[in-house]
Amino acid sequence: MERRTFLGAVMITPLAMTGLSGYQRTAPQPAAETDQAIEDMRRNWKALLAPGADVTLSTEPLRRTQAEWKKILSKAQYEVLREDGTERAFSSPLDKEKRAGVYVCAGCGLPQFTSRMKYDSGTGWPSFVTHIPGHVGTKRDFKLILPRTEYHCIRCGGHQGHVFDDGPPPTRQRWCNNGVALRFIPA
Repeated sequence: MERRTFLGAVMITPLAMTGLSGYQRTAPQPAAETDQAIEDMRRNWKALLAPGADVTLSTEPLRRTQAEWKKILSKAQYEVLREDGTERAFSSPLDKEKRAGVYVCAGCGLPQFTSRMKYDSGTGWPSFVTHIPGHVGTKRDFKLILPRTEYHCIRCGGHQGHVFDDGPPPTRQRWCNNGVALRFIPA
């Protein structure tokens, strides 16, 4: 290995370890929201829910067998929601969805996010600055070398994605979701 190549690799390694390489900080960011605006998004999320929308508001645990899940989910949905998989970046049309509405769990229909919470992180997955309170649960994920925080639908336990601390202010959170794990309902 040439000395220049080696030194370049040594210099870039700390940046890769901090996660900066996986997040494009030059991606378009929303105007900085205030803490009050974030609380308003969380409190008034139902304003974007279409009348008569096919959703559930119950957070009571939903239990199904693997066979039942395989019957109602596509192969890609099953892999992500039930086996903690990750869809390929930039493969979901929900990444570019711009309409007003609500994003619900593709497994059980529980609302997770609204269009007001969404922003373009440049990562290739739908990303959100916050979530609907009480509708997701988090846990530490040690599947990769560095620990991450993954989140699941609180009702059906379906894997949605991971939350990172490189989002826009004031939350500084990026709720990075697999598009296949969501269904969008226009307002």
